[in-house]
Amino acid sequence: AGGDEISKRLSIISAAARPAGEFFQLTVNALAGRKRMRLEYYKRGDDSFSKRVVSPQRMIHYRDNWYLDGWCHTRQALRTFALDSVTKARIIEENADEIDEQQLNDYFGSSYGIFSGKADKTATLVFSEKIAPWVSREQWHPDQQGQFLEDGNFEMKIPFGNPTELIMDILRYGPDVMVKSPHSLRESVQQRLQQALQQY
Repeated sequence: AGGDEISKRLSIISAAARPAGEFFQLTVNALAGRKRMRLEYYKRGDDSFSKRVVSPQRMIHYRDNWYLDGWCHTRQALRTFALDSVTKARIIEENADEIDEQQLNDYFGSSYGIFSGKADKTATLVFSEKIAPWVSREQWHPDQQGQFLEDGNFEMKIPFGNPTELIMDILRYGPDVMVKSPHSLRESVQQRLQQALQQY
């Protein structure tokens, strides 16, 4: 009875979740069997399709969506694939290449969010005094650094590579955050804000 009572009083709400797609189980099988996969992949950014041969390394459930980290034989590089963007897939009878776990962690773990690539830049963000108390308790990245400034604002330094997801998170805070550096990130956020304003 205790479990039933608790289950009635717990609610898990998924925000912006996308279906894992029809190739979720196939991907699990390839991962477990250590086999390569041949994929057709839809790239949202430029509205195009590409064909890839991938050695799957691990699956990630991130922000309510499923991703595959793998060695892409087509690009000869590590890549992350959103499972819902896989339009065709099959397992092929070639053993998957094994990538050292430390190499995977260095590549996928050092950057910001799910977008792959080694972190090679550091963002410096300044949050307003109004939201500083709770932003100071948020973890945006395992290697972030933060400090309260004399004016009550909160400064956060975050490693990143691909800025896409970082920009989305910055925009959530609207006028309560300012990108101090690098200049390229500051310009990108400014451009997105101007584009949004043009809609109104």
